[in-house]
Amino acid sequence: MYDIVVLTQSEYINPEKVDWYVQQVLDEDNYVIEALAAQGMNVIKKDWSDPEFDWTSARALMFRTTWDYFERYAEFKPWLESMSKTCLLLNSAEIINWNIDKHYLNDLMSAGINVAPTKFLKRHTSTTLKALFEKTGWTKAVLKPAISGGAWNTYRINIDSASSHESIFSELITEEDMLFQEFLNDIETFGEISLMFMGGNYTHAVRKIAKPGDFRVQDDHGGRVEVYDASPSEIEFGISALAASPFIPIYARVDIVRDNAGQLSLCELELIEPELWFRNNPSAADELAKACLEVLR
Repeated sequence: MYDIVVLTQSEYINPEKVDWYVQQVLDEDNYVIEALAAQGMNVIKKDWSDPEFDWTSARALMFRTTWDYFERYAEFKPWLESMSKTCLLLNSAEIINWNIDKHYLNDLMSAGINVAPTKFLKRHTSTTLKALFEKTGWTKAVLKPAISGGAWNTYRINIDSASSHESIFSELITEEDMLFQEFLNDIETFGEISLMFMGGNYTHAVRKIAKPGDFRVQDDHGGRVEVYDASPSEIEFGISALAASPFIPIYARVDIVRDNAGQLSLCELELIEPELWFRNNPSAADELAKACLEVLR
């Protein structure tokens, strides 16, 4: 029996080619595996879609680098349902099912958390980008799927470029729910702050900065990441965002940016498989392992 299976995707199981990006992924998984093992747990790393592994041999599954789930959601959804009946999930199945769809932002907005102005568009909604700009009065916006990650199928659009994106929008809205959000200018000028929490406690932060001319802050899109000393107000905002969630996660990442009025706002509450930058603060992996041990006792 394994106490915890650390979940990844097939690309990160014995990769043939290890570049800087893959090495980062492997390192992040290893920090968690070593920290769990140091707490006396029997740990193994597996591809979530491995058909040969006996999942009943695991007490718990921890989602770490399963970053293809939104591209393979038709496979992932039934697998997740099956696993929720077989193992303890970390974070829990309830948290994952709530957080996997960005409609959760509406719950947090209703709870008083400042989030970028957002229009939630149901699949097959009959509208156009031009009409959405006219209705909202925004000059710039971001279009993204309700279930996605890593800037997948995410587009920055302005009034002048809307017509050139109408076809892709028409295609996407026939396949899935979408979000149309006002673009927050601070993402270009300052970037995005990510606050990490383990066992409910703040551990560390990073600042993610897009390359010139882009808005995607992820390093695999050319962005850069630097260690960040979060202010008390930023940490407090992160704590309030977590408190507004209906669940208590073992690990969390709170992504924030200043809105167009200069106020702190929530980009995402990442509770499924966020990158947590343990390489910047290895002790955070120890805190996560201790929280997991408490759950498994």
